[in-house]
Amino acid sequence: MIDFRSDTITRPTPAMRRAMAEAEVGDDVFGDDPTVLALERRVAEILGKEAAVYMPSGTMSNQVAIRTHTEPGDEIIIEATAHSYFYETGGPAALAGVMCHLIPGQRGIFTAAQLQAAFRPHNMHFPPTKLVCIENTHNRGGGSVWPLARIAEVAAAAREAGLAMHLDGARLWNASVATGIPEREYARHFNSVSVCFSKGLGAPIGSALAGTAAFLDRGRRFRKMFGGGMRQAGIVAAGALYALEHHRERLAEDHANARRLAEGIAGLPGIALDPATVETNIIIFRVTPAPAPSVCARLKEAGVWMLARDDENVRAVTHLDVNRAQIDEAIAIVGRVMSG
Repeated sequence: MIDFRSDTITRPTPAMRRAMAEAEVGDDVFGDDPTVLALERRVAEILGKEAAVYMPSGTMSNQVAIRTHTEPGDEIIIEATAHSYFYETGGPAALAGVMCHLIPGQRGIFTAAQLQAAFRPHNMHFPPTKLVCIENTHNRGGGSVWPLARIAEVAAAAREAGLAMHLDGARLWNASVATGIPEREYARHFNSVSVCFSKGLGAPIGSALAGTAAFLDRGRRFRKMFGGGMRQAGIVAAGALYALEHHRERLAEDHANARRLAEGIAGLPGIALDPATVETNIIIFRVTPAPAPSVCARLKEAGVWMLARDDENVRAVTHLDVNRAQIDEAIAIVGRVMSG
Protein backbone atom coordinates (compact mmCIF):
# COMPACT_ATOMS: atom_id res chain seq x y z
CA MET A 1 0.00 0.00 0.00
CA ILE A 2 1.27 3.46 -0.96
CA ASP A 3 -0.06 5.55 1.91
CA PHE A 4 -0.77 9.24 1.24
CA ARG A 5 -3.30 9.73 4.05
CA SER A 6 -1.07 12.12 5.99
CA ASP A 7 2.52 12.85 6.97
CA THR A 8 1.49 11.76 10.47
CA ILE A 9 1.69 8.08 9.45
CA THR A 10 5.49 8.16 9.21
CA ARG A 11 7.41 5.60 11.27
CA PRO A 12 10.63 6.19 13.21
CA THR A 13 13.77 5.39 11.23
CA PRO A 14 16.25 2.86 12.66
CA ALA A 15 18.60 5.68 13.69
CA MET A 16 15.75 7.49 15.43
CA ARG A 17 14.80 4.30 17.26
CA ARG A 18 18.39 3.96 18.50
CA ALA A 19 18.36 7.53 19.77
CA MET A 20 15.12 6.86 21.61
CA ALA A 21 16.37 3.59 23.11
CA GLU A 22 19.52 5.27 24.40
CA ALA A 23 17.86 8.46 25.66
CA GLU A 24 18.70 9.73 29.12
CA VAL A 25 15.47 10.32 31.02
CA GLY A 26 14.11 11.93 34.16
CA ASP A 27 10.71 13.21 35.28
CA ASP A 28 9.46 15.97 33.01
CA VAL A 29 6.75 17.17 35.40
CA PHE A 30 9.49 17.85 37.93
CA GLY A 31 11.50 19.48 35.15
CA ASP A 32 14.47 17.15 35.30
CA ASP A 33 14.30 15.06 32.14
CA PRO A 34 17.57 16.02 30.41
CA THR A 35 16.48 14.96 26.92
CA VAL A 36 13.26 16.96 27.13
CA LEU A 37 15.23 19.97 28.36
CA ALA A 38 17.66 19.62 25.46
CA LEU A 39 14.79 19.46 22.97
CA GLU A 40 13.12 22.52 24.48
CA ARG A 41 16.37 24.52 24.35
CA ARG A 42 16.93 23.56 20.72
CA VAL A 43 13.39 24.48 19.67
CA ALA A 44 13.68 27.86 21.40
CA GLU A 45 17.02 28.46 19.67
CA ILE A 46 15.70 27.59 16.20
CA LEU A 47 12.62 29.79 16.66
CA GLY A 48 14.48 32.66 18.31
CA LYS A 49 12.32 32.48 21.42
CA GLU A 50 13.22 32.63 25.10
CA ALA A 51 11.85 29.20 25.98
CA ALA A 52 9.81 26.22 24.77
CA VAL A 53 7.65 23.49 26.35
CA TYR A 54 7.33 19.94 25.02
CA MET A 55 3.74 18.82 24.46
CA PRO A 56 2.17 15.44 23.58
CA SER A 57 0.39 16.82 20.50
CA GLY A 58 -0.06 19.82 18.25
CA THR A 59 -3.68 20.15 19.33
CA MET A 60 -2.59 20.47 22.94
CA SER A 61 0.12 22.95 22.00
CA ASN A 62 -2.36 25.18 20.16
CA GLN A 63 -5.04 24.92 22.83
CA VAL A 64 -2.60 25.63 25.65
CA ALA A 65 -1.46 28.69 23.72
CA ILE A 66 -5.03 29.94 23.26
CA ARG A 67 -5.85 29.36 26.94
CA THR A 68 -2.64 31.05 28.07
CA HIS A 69 -3.29 34.16 25.99
CA THR A 70 -6.94 34.52 27.03
CA GLU A 71 -9.57 34.27 29.74
CA PRO A 72 -13.05 32.72 29.37
CA GLY A 73 -15.36 35.10 27.55
CA ASP A 74 -12.61 36.55 25.37
CA GLU A 75 -12.52 36.32 21.59
CA ILE A 76 -9.85 35.15 19.18
CA ILE A 77 -9.63 35.96 15.47
CA ILE A 78 -8.80 32.99 13.27
CA GLU A 79 -9.15 31.91 9.65
CA ALA A 80 -12.36 29.96 8.97
CA THR A 81 -10.64 26.69 8.02
CA ALA A 82 -7.69 26.85 10.42
CA HIS A 83 -6.77 23.64 12.23
CA SER A 84 -7.26 25.09 15.73
CA TYR A 85 -10.87 25.92 14.83
CA PHE A 86 -11.73 23.21 12.31
CA TYR A 87 -10.01 20.06 13.58
CA GLU A 88 -9.45 20.43 17.33
CA THR A 89 -12.86 19.22 18.56
CA GLY A 90 -14.13 22.59 19.76
CA GLY A 91 -11.12 23.11 21.99
CA PRO A 92 -11.26 26.93 22.04
CA ALA A 93 -14.81 26.81 23.43
CA ALA A 94 -14.41 23.79 25.70
CA LEU A 95 -10.93 24.44 27.11
CA ALA A 96 -10.45 28.21 26.92
CA GLY A 97 -14.07 29.39 26.89
CA VAL A 98 -13.40 31.77 24.02
CA MET A 99 -15.38 32.77 20.96
CA CYS A 100 -13.83 32.38 17.50
CA HIS A 101 -14.29 35.30 15.11
CA LEU A 102 -13.74 33.73 11.69
CA ILE A 103 -12.05 35.35 8.70
CA PRO A 104 -12.57 33.70 5.27
CA GLY A 105 -9.12 33.38 3.74
CA GLN A 106 -7.80 32.54 0.30
CA ARG A 107 -6.31 29.06 0.70
CA GLY A 108 -6.13 29.84 4.41
CA ILE A 109 -4.45 33.22 4.04
CA PHE A 110 -6.09 36.55 4.90
CA THR A 111 -5.06 40.21 4.70
CA ALA A 112 -4.39 42.92 7.24
CA ALA A 113 -7.45 44.74 5.91
CA GLN A 114 -9.62 41.69 6.62
CA LEU A 115 -8.19 41.52 10.11
CA GLN A 116 -8.90 45.19 10.76
CA ALA A 117 -12.46 44.75 9.48
CA ALA A 118 -12.92 42.02 12.10
CA PHE A 119 -12.00 44.29 15.02
CA ARG A 120 -14.92 45.00 17.32
CA PRO A 121 -15.64 48.42 18.81
CA HIS A 122 -14.76 48.81 22.47
CA ASN A 123 -18.22 48.24 23.88
CA MET A 124 -19.55 46.31 26.86
CA HIS A 125 -21.83 44.31 24.55
CA PHE A 126 -18.92 42.61 22.77
CA PRO A 127 -16.34 40.08 23.93
CA PRO A 128 -12.82 41.48 24.30
CA THR A 129 -10.59 40.38 21.44
CA LYS A 130 -7.21 39.14 22.66
CA LEU A 131 -5.51 36.99 20.05
CA VAL A 132 -4.95 36.50 16.31
CA CYS A 133 -4.07 32.99 15.09
CA ILE A 134 -2.31 32.07 11.84
CA GLU A 135 -1.60 28.59 10.47
CA ASN A 136 1.54 28.21 8.33
CA THR A 137 1.64 26.07 6.26
CA HIS A 138 -2.12 25.88 6.04
CA ASN A 139 -3.51 22.35 6.01
CA ARG A 140 -6.90 22.88 4.34
CA GLY A 141 -5.29 25.47 2.10
CA GLY A 142 -3.37 22.62 0.50
CA GLY A 143 -0.09 23.18 2.29
CA SER A 144 -0.12 26.86 1.31
CA VAL A 145 2.70 29.05 2.62
CA TRP A 146 1.93 32.43 4.16
CA PRO A 147 4.11 35.09 2.47
CA LEU A 148 6.37 36.65 5.09
CA ALA A 149 5.38 40.16 4.00
CA ARG A 150 1.71 39.29 4.54
CA ILE A 151 2.47 37.98 8.02
CA ALA A 152 4.32 41.20 8.82
CA GLU A 153 1.33 43.29 7.71
CA VAL A 154 -1.14 41.23 9.75
CA ALA A 155 1.15 41.29 12.80
CA ALA A 156 1.53 45.07 12.57
CA ALA A 157 -2.26 45.50 12.47
CA ALA A 158 -2.63 43.16 15.44
CA ARG A 159 0.01 44.98 17.49
CA GLU A 160 -1.59 48.35 16.75
CA ALA A 161 -4.84 46.96 18.16
CA GLY A 162 -3.08 45.54 21.23
CA LEU A 163 -3.59 41.90 20.22
CA ALA A 164 -1.24 38.97 20.67
CA MET A 165 -0.24 36.72 17.77
CA HIS A 166 -0.08 32.91 17.81
CA LEU A 167 1.41 30.79 15.02
CA ASP A 168 0.18 27.27 14.47
CA GLY A 169 3.41 26.19 12.84
CA ALA A 170 2.77 22.47 12.81
CA ARG A 171 4.33 22.45 9.34
CA LEU A 172 6.46 25.58 9.74
CA TRP A 173 9.43 23.39 8.86
CA ASN A 174 7.86 22.86 5.42
CA ALA A 175 7.31 26.59 4.93
CA SER A 176 10.94 27.28 5.80
CA VAL A 177 12.31 24.63 3.46
CA ALA A 178 10.00 25.73 0.62
CA THR A 179 10.98 29.40 0.86
CA GLY A 180 14.50 29.27 2.28
CA ILE A 181 13.38 31.64 5.04
CA PRO A 182 14.62 30.56 8.50
CA GLU A 183 11.94 29.55 10.98
CA ARG A 184 12.94 32.34 13.34
CA GLU A 185 12.14 34.94 10.68
CA TYR A 186 8.57 33.72 10.64
CA ALA A 187 8.46 33.26 14.42
CA ARG A 188 9.61 36.77 15.30
CA HIS A 189 6.21 38.17 14.34
CA PHE A 190 4.43 36.02 16.94
CA ASN A 191 4.13 35.98 20.72
CA SER A 192 3.81 32.21 20.68
CA VAL A 193 4.64 29.49 18.17
CA SER A 194 3.55 25.85 18.05
CA VAL A 195 5.63 23.38 16.02
CA CYS A 196 5.12 19.66 15.42
CA PHE A 197 7.63 16.80 15.25
CA SER A 198 5.29 13.94 14.29
CA LYS A 199 4.35 15.10 10.78
CA GLY A 200 6.98 15.66 8.10
CA LEU A 201 9.86 15.30 10.52
CA GLY A 202 8.78 11.74 11.22
CA ALA A 203 9.00 11.55 15.01
CA PRO A 204 6.38 9.34 16.67
CA ILE A 205 5.04 11.82 19.21
CA GLY A 206 5.03 15.46 20.13
CA SER A 207 4.94 19.17 19.50
CA ALA A 208 6.36 22.19 21.28
CA LEU A 209 5.09 25.61 22.26
CA ALA A 210 7.60 28.47 22.25
CA GLY A 211 7.43 31.98 23.66
CA THR A 212 8.69 33.98 26.61
CA ALA A 213 9.59 32.25 29.86
CA ALA A 214 6.80 34.09 31.68
CA PHE A 215 4.22 33.06 29.07
CA LEU A 216 5.28 29.42 29.27
CA ASP A 217 5.33 29.43 33.07
CA ARG A 218 1.58 30.07 32.81
CA GLY A 219 1.34 27.67 29.87
CA ARG A 220 2.82 24.77 31.86
CA ARG A 221 -0.04 25.08 34.28
CA PHE A 222 -2.55 24.58 31.46
CA ARG A 223 -0.52 21.73 29.98
CA LYS A 224 -0.86 19.97 33.33
CA MET A 225 -4.56 20.90 33.58
CA PHE A 226 -5.26 19.47 30.13
CA GLY A 227 -3.52 16.20 31.02
CA GLY A 228 -0.25 16.87 29.22
CA GLY A 229 2.17 16.37 32.09
CA MET A 230 4.62 13.62 31.14
CA ARG A 231 7.12 11.66 33.20
CA GLN A 232 10.05 9.88 31.47
CA ALA A 233 9.24 11.72 28.26
CA GLY A 234 12.88 11.79 27.15
CA ILE A 235 12.30 8.53 25.29
CA VAL A 236 9.94 10.22 22.85
CA ALA A 237 11.66 13.60 23.06
CA ALA A 238 14.81 11.90 21.77
CA GLY A 239 12.93 10.95 18.61
CA ALA A 240 11.78 14.54 18.18
CA LEU A 241 15.29 15.88 18.78
CA TYR A 242 16.74 13.44 16.25
CA ALA A 243 14.10 14.45 13.71
CA LEU A 244 14.80 18.11 14.30
CA GLU A 245 18.50 17.68 13.57
CA HIS A 246 18.32 15.14 10.73
CA HIS A 247 14.98 15.41 8.90
CA ARG A 248 14.32 19.10 8.31
CA GLU A 249 16.33 19.59 5.12
CA ARG A 250 15.00 16.37 3.57
CA LEU A 251 11.49 17.88 3.53
CA ALA A 252 12.53 19.22 0.12
CA GLU A 253 12.26 15.63 -1.15
CA ASP A 254 8.63 15.48 0.00
CA HIS A 255 7.90 18.76 -1.79
CA ALA A 256 9.50 17.50 -5.00
CA ASN A 257 7.54 14.24 -4.76
CA ALA A 258 4.30 16.16 -4.22
CA ARG A 259 4.92 18.25 -7.33
CA ARG A 260 5.76 15.14 -9.35
CA LEU A 261 2.58 13.43 -8.19
CA ALA A 262 0.48 16.52 -8.92
CA GLU A 263 1.95 16.95 -12.40
CA GLY A 264 1.46 13.26 -13.10
CA ILE A 265 -2.24 13.14 -12.25
CA ALA A 266 -3.32 16.66 -13.23
CA GLY A 267 -4.25 15.74 -16.77
CA LEU A 268 -6.07 12.50 -15.97
CA PRO A 269 -9.80 12.05 -16.72
CA GLY A 270 -12.01 13.17 -13.87
CA ILE A 271 -9.30 15.11 -12.01
CA ALA A 272 -9.19 18.89 -11.68
CA LEU A 273 -5.85 20.02 -10.31
CA ASP A 274 -3.52 22.96 -10.89
CA PRO A 275 0.01 21.76 -10.00
CA ALA A 276 1.02 25.36 -9.35
CA THR A 277 -1.06 25.27 -6.16
CA VAL A 278 1.20 22.55 -4.70
CA GLU A 279 3.69 24.57 -2.66
CA THR A 280 4.81 21.98 -0.11
CA ASN A 281 3.78 18.36 0.57
CA ILE A 282 -0.05 18.52 0.44
CA ILE A 283 -2.08 18.00 -2.73
CA ILE A 284 -5.82 18.64 -2.89
CA PHE A 285 -7.66 17.81 -6.12
CA ARG A 286 -11.29 17.69 -7.24
CA VAL A 287 -12.74 14.52 -8.75
CA THR A 288 -15.74 14.18 -11.08
CA PRO A 289 -18.26 12.75 -11.46
CA ALA A 290 -17.89 10.08 -8.76
CA PRO A 291 -18.05 11.19 -5.10
CA ALA A 292 -14.59 11.52 -3.59
CA PRO A 293 -15.14 8.80 -0.95
CA SER A 294 -15.98 6.32 -3.73
CA VAL A 295 -12.89 7.31 -5.69
CA CYS A 296 -10.74 6.88 -2.58
CA ALA A 297 -12.23 3.43 -1.95
CA ARG A 298 -11.34 2.35 -5.50
CA LEU A 299 -7.84 3.78 -5.17
CA LYS A 300 -7.30 1.92 -1.90
CA GLU A 301 -8.36 -1.36 -3.50
CA ALA A 302 -5.76 -0.71 -6.20
CA GLY A 303 -3.00 0.03 -3.67
CA VAL A 304 -3.06 3.82 -3.20
CA TRP A 305 -4.46 5.23 0.05
CA MET A 306 -5.74 8.81 -0.08
CA LEU A 307 -8.45 10.53 1.95
CA ALA A 308 -11.61 12.28 0.81
CA ARG A 309 -11.64 15.78 2.25
CA ASP A 310 -15.31 16.14 1.34
CA ASP A 311 -17.65 14.83 -1.39
CA GLU A 312 -15.69 16.48 -4.18
CA ASN A 313 -12.07 16.72 -3.08
CA VAL A 314 -9.28 14.27 -2.32
CA ARG A 315 -6.18 14.99 -0.26
CA ALA A 316 -2.80 13.32 -0.69
CA VAL A 317 0.25 14.06 1.47
CA THR A 318 3.83 13.07 0.69
CA HIS A 319 6.27 12.12 3.46
CA LEU A 320 9.50 10.29 4.23
CA ASP A 321 7.88 6.84 3.96
CA VAL A 322 7.02 7.37 0.27
CA ASN A 323 9.89 7.36 -2.22
CA ARG A 324 10.24 8.56 -5.82
CA ALA A 325 9.55 5.11 -7.30
CA GLN A 326 6.33 4.84 -5.31
CA ILE A 327 5.26 8.25 -6.59
CA ASP A 328 5.59 7.01 -10.17
CA GLU A 329 3.77 3.80 -9.28
CA ALA A 330 0.97 5.81 -7.67
CA ILE A 331 0.61 7.98 -10.79
CA ALA A 332 0.13 4.85 -12.89
CA ILE A 333 -2.43 3.40 -10.45
CA VAL A 334 -4.43 6.64 -10.28
CA GLY A 335 -4.41 6.73 -14.06
CA ARG A 336 -5.85 3.21 -14.30
CA VAL A 337 -8.52 3.86 -11.66
CA MET A 338 -9.66 7.17 -13.14
CA SER A 339 -9.74 5.74 -16.68
CA GLY A 340 -11.56 2.55 -15.65
